[in-house]
Amino acid sequence: MKWKWPEAAQRWKGALKQNQAVLLVIAVGAALLLLPSGGRDSPQVQESPAQTEGTSFDLEAFEKKLCQVLSQVEGAGEVRVVLSLDGGSRQVLARNQEQDRDGGGSNTVATVGRGSGTQEVVPLQVVAPQFRGALVVCPGGGDPQVRLRLVEAVSALTGLGSDRISVCASS
Repeated sequence: MKWKWPEAAQRWKGALKQNQAVLLVIAVGAALLLLPSGGRDSPQVQESPAQTEGTSFDLEAFEKKLCQVLSQVEGAGEVRVVLSLDGGSRQVLARNQEQDRDGGGSNTVATVGRGSGTQEVVPLQVVAPQFRGALVVCPGGGDPQVRLRLVEAVSALTGLGSDRISVCASS
């Protein structure tokens, strides 16, 4: 004797067959939600000083990349770039703000314990330095059209105004 499914179970079985793709997506989504993540629930971790330096602005690398890009400008030739900065990069630190009932309060830098009695500050972001000026030297620097293209390119990449960019011809 063959066992027969009840009527309600037959309807469920048919619905499951029709919606297999939807159920698969829901199952994958639920599995992803169960995976651990580095989100809000995990403690905020301070990068070590060696890692923090990697996130700071590298002027030499930026100048080298700028030289490579500007050398592609028609008529410019081999380009050399010198950029000057207005100060250095800095970190914005997390702060604890506490207020008394009297309206007074305190504002202190937030720190995280690292074990064995050491405390480290919690950086929120690293602010890159602002550019002060740029000097571009290339063989095509005497041509007004090349000069204009170079000034526009440097201005677009650095945020400097044209009055702070100097283009000179090299021999």
